[in-house]
Amino acid sequence: MSSADATAHPPVGADTVEAVVRAQLSKALGGRRGMLEAAVPTIVFTVTFLPTRELKPALALSIATAVVLLVARLVQRSTPQFVLNSLVGIAVGALFAWRAARGGGDENDQALAYFVPGLVYNAIYAAGLVLSILVRWPVVGFMVGSVAGDPTAWHQDRQVVRLCRNLTWMLALPCVIRLVVQVPVYLAGKAAEDPGPMIAALGVGKVVMGWPLQLAALAAMAWLLTRNATPVEERG
Repeated sequence: MSSADATAHPPVGADTVEAVVRAQLSKALGGRRGMLEAAVPTIVFTVTFLPTRELKPALALSIATAVVLLVARLVQRSTPQFVLNSLVGIAVGALFAWRAARGGGDENDQALAYFVPGLVYNAIYAAGLVLSILVRWPVVGFMVGSVAGDPTAWHQDRQVVRLCRNLTWMLALPCVIRLVVQVPVYLAGKAAEDPGPMIAALGVGKVVMGWPLQLAALAAMAWLLTRNATPVEERG
């Protein structure tokens, strides 16, 4: 099985495995615009909700931001997937905060509850990525394969598997860092009489360790994809 076979139909002009994976991974992640659309509404909700502890205004502003981005996508007739992903994340966080309020929790309890889905998501995401590496079917390979049109053909090429394994580690690292930093802060907030400082730290962490940390991971992935040049071979 050649490298070209492993990535199904490589983009026109691509002459290395890394170039193929870079192009297809960019499509799977939505490129810069898709990542921005996924991040901005969540950031708007976070920076509005945490200082005010007012759920409705934070939801209104974040949804309004997402709607603007969504309309732009619809006008251009392009996929709204990444905007919708951000709305789902906001809705889940808001639901946890609302449930805390319904259960008699005060504003601090609601704010802490807002962070729970993010912590759970990062734990599940990191576990899934690491497990895929351990069983030698790294998740990035499926991302590449789904865009290329064949979800599993890439696994027959060792060079592509090795590259996708390293890229998957880089995707997992931000999730692991968030958990290592934020879980102790969350637990300290739950135990404290005045969780205000911990809530503030979680809010800063959610913003600083969200979009910027993801960009850092993607920059590392881009570095890896430009560092090597494994030739794409044609079927013999």
